Amino acid sequence: MKTLLLIGIGPGDPRQVTVEAVEALRRATLFFVLDKGAGKDELVHLRKAILERYRPEGGYRLVQVADPKRDAQAPDYLGAVHDWHRQRAALYAQLLETEMGAEDIGAFLLWGEPGLYDSTLRILDLVRERGVALRLQVIPGISSVQALAARHQVPLNRIGEPLLVLPGRRLAELEQVDNVVVMLDGQGVFAALQDPGLMIYWGAYLGTEDEVLIAGPLQAVKAQILEVRERERARKGWIMDTYLLRREV
Repeated sequence: MKTLLLIGIGPGDPRQVTVEAVEALRRATLFFVLDKGAGKDELVHLRKAILERYRPEGGYRLVQVADPKRDAQAPDYLGAVHDWHRQRAALYAQLLETEMGAEDIGAFLLWGEPGLYDSTLRILDLVRERGVALRLQVIPGISSVQALAARHQVPLNRIGEPLLVLPGRRLAELEQVDNVVVMLDGQGVFAALQDPGLMIYWGAYLGTEDEVLIAGPLQAVKAQILEVRERERARKGWIMDTYLLRREV
């Protein structure tokens, strides 16, 4: 039985790591880090900075491996994602068998909240199907959605109104946008919306030194957001952003 901690570390600010997460960090003897390759090595550095802050005495091992690549251009999006998850599951199963000793407590440091737009729990279900016995503990974290609302000083929900959270590729399917948080919008789908009644609260690199925030009527600020997104993506090689779209009442 392998003991594994899935630790939510927030969107980027080490100060937003919870006390429960720090306690879990201090229990783990082995940390698995996926390297997404050139251009995204900052994501690895941020994880290491969190470990240096909360485990300055060391006493743990760090296993860093290359993350399998997902075919971002595949016409079958869901099929490509499922294939990517299977590749990750094979890698995780191998790492758990070869790197973890009988007394080890392994851990993954997961951005934001492990239960919101993170695939690790689903991948570990596939690992179990491969015959690896796991004892999991999930430590919740502050999500980019919570950080976004805090930075813009807006509540996520209004009285008696639901909040919808969806990926960017599903935004165009909505007949009307009322109160929607959008994540993983790599194509800037919001720019195609023409509704004059929408406000947008947008943020990128939330919780980091590079944090950028823009808010205002969508039609007035969407060109600015697109310009900033492309500038920052070119500068850093990657971008993580999210936004709230809300109809004014």
